[in-house]
Amino acid sequence: MKTVILTGGMGSGKSAVSACLKARGVPVYDSDSRTKSLYDRDPALVDRMEVLLGTGLRDAEGRLDRRKLAGLIFADPQKKAAVEALVHPAVLADFRRWKRWHRPKGWSYGLVPFVVLESAIILSCPVFDGVEDKVVLVDADEAVRAARSAARDGSDLESALRRIRQQSFDMSRVDAVLRNDGTLEALPAKVDRVFLNLFLSL
Repeated sequence: MKTVILTGGMGSGKSAVSACLKARGVPVYDSDSRTKSLYDRDPALVDRMEVLLGTGLRDAEGRLDRRKLAGLIFADPQKKAAVEALVHPAVLADFRRWKRWHRPKGWSYGLVPFVVLESAIILSCPVFDGVEDKVVLVDADEAVRAARSAARDGSDLESALRRIRQQSFDMSRVDAVLRNDGTLEALPAKVDRVFLNLFLSL
């Protein structure tokens, strides 16, 4: 099985693209939700994070207090980098275990020879270098992305634009760009077109 990375910035619509792929039987690894569940499935990982940061990170139920963790690492770039150096290899190992459970499945064009790894930050994480066979970037006009992000987060357009403009992607590693400026009704045809081309090249 090959690996196709699906990435994109805030408001680009990666989740909507993932939903289209899942509806077609394509296995999709959502790195955000899998990382969150990994904290619950791997208590030793939380133990190591507590040792690294020198403080308890569990809530009253013994689960990772994600709000406390976020407050610690986003206020300190060095701590953030240290936690990422611990967590990212664990996520990569989890992805590889997950991938081993999947075999090619059928869709309209035949057997699907790939799984999809969805992540907004993966191209800037060296530990994941080389995991991909292809990379698809989901993109949309800045104004569309800002409007989507503001509506989702309850923020204002100016704040959304500032965060969007802080994001960047290494286009030299991108094999295809999926433009997601339109409606949800128009998206499945775009997904089919982009991924059919990838399907034929794998």
